[in-house]
Amino acid sequence: MRVLVVDDAVAYRSIISRALESIPGVEVVGVAADGKIALQKIEMLRPDLLTLDLEMPGIDGLEVLRRLRDSGSEAGVIMLSAFTTEGAKVTLQALKAGAFDFVVKPSEGKLQENAETLRRQLAQRIEAFARAREINSILHSRRQDGAAPPPPRTARTVPGDDAAAIARTALECLASLEKREVVAIGISTGGPQALSLMLPRLPASLATPVLIVQHMPPIFTKSLADDLNSRCALHVCEAADGQPVAKGAVLIAPGGKQMKVELADGLPVVRVTNDPPINSCQPSVDYLFHSVAEVYGGKTVGVLMTGMGYDGAAGCRTLFRLGATILAQDEASCVVYGMPREPIVEGIAKAVPLENMAGEIVNLVGYGEQHLAGNRRRHNGDISARA
Repeated sequence: MRVLVVDDAVAYRSIISRALESIPGVEVVGVAADGKIALQKIEMLRPDLLTLDLEMPGIDGLEVLRRLRDSGSEAGVIMLSAFTTEGAKVTLQALKAGAFDFVVKPSEGKLQENAETLRRQLAQRIEAFARAREINSILHSRRQDGAAPPPPRTARTVPGDDAAAIARTALECLASLEKREVVAIGISTGGPQALSLMLPRLPASLATPVLIVQHMPPIFTKSLADDLNSRCALHVCEAADGQPVAKGAVLIAPGGKQMKVELADGLPVVRVTNDPPINSCQPSVDYLFHSVAEVYGGKTVGVLMTGMGYDGAAGCRTLFRLGATILAQDEASCVVYGMPREPIVEGIAKAVPLENMAGEIVNLVGYGEQHLAGNRRRHNGDISARA
C-alpha cells in the first residue's frame, strides 16, 4: 500500500509517517506540506492512498479531494480531522465528497500515547481500505467479463424506491404483516454517505421511530444529525437522555456514549449512558440492539449497513430469535463489507442494495395513520369523481 502523507505541520507529517511505516505492508512514498504540492506528487508518485489534512493554506484538503475525484483518480483518502465542531462539519463534507474514512488528530495525552492511538486507527482503516479495494476489483472483473455477481443467499427482488412503488407495496403488505414498532440501524465506515442517500427517501409519515448507531466520536454525531435533518422529511437529531422514542423521529446515538431504549411509565425513552465500550465501540450497535430486543422484541426491523468489524452481529441474532426482521446492506453497495456480512452469511438477514433499503424499510413498517387516512380520502374522492 503506497501512501502519500499530506499535512502542513512538520510535526504531524513526521508522526503520521512513522505511524504508517510501522504498519506491515505500508510504504510511505512521499510527503507534502500543502494541497498544491500534494496534487503534483499525486500525479508523479501515483499513491494508492493519501492521509490528508483538512486545514491547509492555499488549496485545503477538501479541495484536493474534489480535484482528485474530478480527475478520476482511484487513490483512496483518509482525512485527518481536528476535534472541533468546524472540523466535524468539514469532515462530513469530505466523506460525502468521496473520502474513505477519517481519523481525529489526538489532542490530549502524552506524545507516545497519541502516536500509538494514531497508528492503531490508521492501521484499522488501511486494512479496511485494502479489503474494500480487493472486493471492488473482483466485482469490476466480473462486470468486465460480463458475468453477473452471484445473488446473496437471502436476496429476492425488491421494488424500486420511487414514491409510487413504495406507496403501493407498503399499502399492500401492511395488512398481512405483524405490526413493526421500531427501526434500529447500525452503521460505521461509509455511513454518512449511505445515510445521506437512504434517509431522505423515508417519508415524513413513516409509522415508526428510527434509532441509529453510527460509529463516530463526540461532536461529529451532532454535525451528522444536523446535516441529515436538513435533507430529510423526518426529524433527525442527536439523541438526549430521557427523550421519548416517538413515531417519525430519527435519533442518532451521541458519539462517545452508549444509547439504549427502556420503558418509563410504560412508554419507550432513550437512555444515554457512560457504560463502557462493547466490541471496542462507544456507541455500540449491540448495546442498542439488545435493549431494543428487550423493549420491542420481534416487532423490530433491525438494519446493519456498511462498516468494518462485527458490531451488531450478536444483537441481530437476538432480535432474529425473537421474530424480528433483519436487513443488511449487500456487498456490492458497501464501502466496507464487514458489519453486514455475518448476518447475511448466517442466513438471518436479507441482503438489500443501498438504493433499495428505504423501500424495504417502508414495506415492513408502513405509513402512519394520518397518511393512510389521507390515501383513503383521496381514493374515495377518485371513486366519487368517476361516478
